[in-house]
Formats: sequence, structure tokens, C-alpha cells
Amino acid sequence: MRIYKNDKVKRQILDSYDVLLSEWGIDVLQRDVKGRYGTTHVIEFGDVNKKPLVLFHGVGDDSALMWIYNAKALSEHFHVFAVDTIGGPGKSIPGEGYNKNFQDVLWLDELLDSLWLKEVHMLGVSNGGYLTQMYAIMRPNRVRKGISMAGSIPITTGKSAMSTMMKIFLPEALLPTDQNVIRLIKKMTGDNYSAFTDNDEIFSHFKLLMVGFRRNAMLYHKVQSFERDDIDAIRDKFLYIAGRKDPFMNLGGGALLEQYHMNTLWIDNAGHGINHERPDIVNQAIINYLEKNNE
Repeated sequence: MRIYKNDKVKRQILDSYDVLLSEWGIDVLQRDVKGRYGTTHVIEFGDVNKKPLVLFHGVGDDSALMWIYNAKALSEHFHVFAVDTIGGPGKSIPGEGYNKNFQDVLWLDELLDSLWLKEVHMLGVSNGGYLTQMYAIMRPNRVRKGISMAGSIPITTGKSAMSTMMKIFLPEALLPTDQNVIRLIKKMTGDNYSAFTDNDEIFSHFKLLMVGFRRNAMLYHKVQSFERDDIDAIRDKFLYIAGRKDPFMNLGGGALLEQYHMNTLWIDNAGHGINHERPDIVNQAIINYLEKNNE
């Protein structure tokens, strides 16, 4: 399974990844963890004596881009493991086992075991938020607390997920010129879209991912619809952080969070790039929630 459209754009993306990682401003250890589905790339940082926190980026993103405004603050409070989703952008490499039989829960079981992580906090953005919720449902004893940002609870509503994606990403994603990328960023974010457009390295990397990532490489990740009992099981251990200008929230995701009475922190004037747009609020909310009662 090829992740990138050609070798040239792959080299450009991975070079840009390293540049972004150098801008985190902290010491990191990059690890490649082999498993049945291939090799998963993990960026480890923070205080090894603190509680472990596992991070998951969204579809079409990678760890270097996703956590650039959050890594330093989180490193001061947690022992952090930022995961490049296998099949997604970044440095993870799918193997022959990454096929129609792929199961997210088994991938994460094996990854946590290889990292000697028995019980963790989990945090994810968008699809990464789904992964944190799914794993907390499937393996409740391994997730202390979870945070889902820019994502809702996956439950069948009768609406097509593909239709929602098309409303947001088209037509700009079809021809990712600089102007179209800027238009798409503005559609997906709130007032502080400059967090993406005014940083040359971030903007360049975001555009490279739009141009060079093969989105069908993620097709083996199957989103499971939750049942009411599943939602009830995680309600008391999850925080949802959402922007009031997030198009995914405004097309139904936000209504679900309210309908099922999920613990939600709403941030005004923020969109889908919430942890880039308002890292000050987001970082403090993460730390406060995960450290509450020293759990």
C-alpha cells in the first residue's frame, strides 16, 4: 500500500515533516515500532516519570504538523507518545498485513504492548478522536481518560459521511493551488486561520499533504458506529473540545454531543483546526482535565 503519490512528493513531505518537528522546540525520540500491520512511527517526548499520554492526529495530517503548537506544553506534564497513524501521512509504513483484515483495536493493542504501556490517557483530533473513543470502549481498562477534539461521537444518523466531507472539501481540494488551499483553510477554521496561512512551513506542509497523500491508503480503517451503551460507558471519562465555527460540528456533530449530554468545552471563533487556532485554551484544558484529581 503506497501512502504517497510518487517518490518525489514523499521526499518533500518527509523533509518538511522533519523541519516542523525541529520547530517544536523540545527534545524528542523518534521510534519505529514493528507489528503485524507494518511499522508504526512514534514520537516520544516529555517527562518519563509522568503519566503516559498517547496522541492521534486526523486523516490527512501527521504528528509533526498536528502537535506543533501543543507539544511543548504537554511535555511539561506528561510522558507523551505521538503516533503517526498507519496508512496515514507521516513516517509509519504499512506492511503486507495492512489489508482488508486490518483492525484498529488490534493495531493499538500491539503498539501499546510494544511501548510497555499498560494504562494511558488518550487524546485525538478528528479521526484521532474516534480512535480514542473506540479504544476506550473496546479496552476500558487501558484508557484512564480520553479527549476528543474537533470530533463527535460516531453514531448512525442517516446522514452520509461522504456527503458531509464533499460539502466541506469541494471544490478546493480538487485543485490544491495556494489560493484554493487558503480558501479551504478559511472554510475549516475560525477567526485565527492565520495559524496555518501565516506560517510558511505549516502552510507548505499542509499543501504538500493535499497534493501528495493518497487518501485511499486509509480505507482499511473502518469507523464503527457506536451504540447507546457504548456512549454511556465513556461519558464520564471523556472530554470533547469543539469549535463553534467547525463545519463538521455545524453539520451535525455538535448536535450529537448535546443530544447525548457529552462533557464538551466549546470554544468561540474556533474551527476544525482548534488546537492550532487556540493552543492557549486547548493546552490548558487538556492539562486541567487529565490532571484533575491526580488520576
